[in-house]
Amino acid sequence: MNWQLIISLALCIWLLVLTVVLFFLFSFFKKLSKSANEKDIRKLLDKILGVQVKNAEGIEKLNKITDRLNDEGFGHVQKIGLVRFNPFREIGGDHSFSLAILDGKDTGIIVTGLHTRERTRIYAKAVKAGRSEIELSEEERKAYLKAQRS
Repeated sequence: MNWQLIISLALCIWLLVLTVVLFFLFSFFKKLSKSANEKDIRKLLDKILGVQVKNAEGIEKLNKITDRLNDEGFGHVQKIGLVRFNPFREIGGDHSFSLAILDGKDTGIIVTGLHTRERTRIYAKAVKAGRSEIELSEEERKAYLKAQRS
């Protein structure tokens, strides 16, 4: 008789556990389908999966656009360095300048303006990937380094 009582008690506990699990499952699916018009859970889940696939495709497109914009961004002006100086120590102030304008890949130009009382001369030197075919003056190197740090 003792074994029968233990087996009956175990079955009651098992039924209670199953009831609680089923209750939580039904309440979960009820919350899931609360705002849906369909009464068939299979249709609802298919609809959710379809939306998820569309979202994944949209995210992939956005990732491609972001990568393209990042690549294009390196081609825009990102670094600027300006150095003012006096090339003729005996005359005037720092009216001459060197201006380095670089993109994200250290490609761009260095513009130098030498100012005297009679005229101002402007020179430009191309820089490609951090190197110039024409030797840079001290001030132009300073402007280039200042641009790299900006």
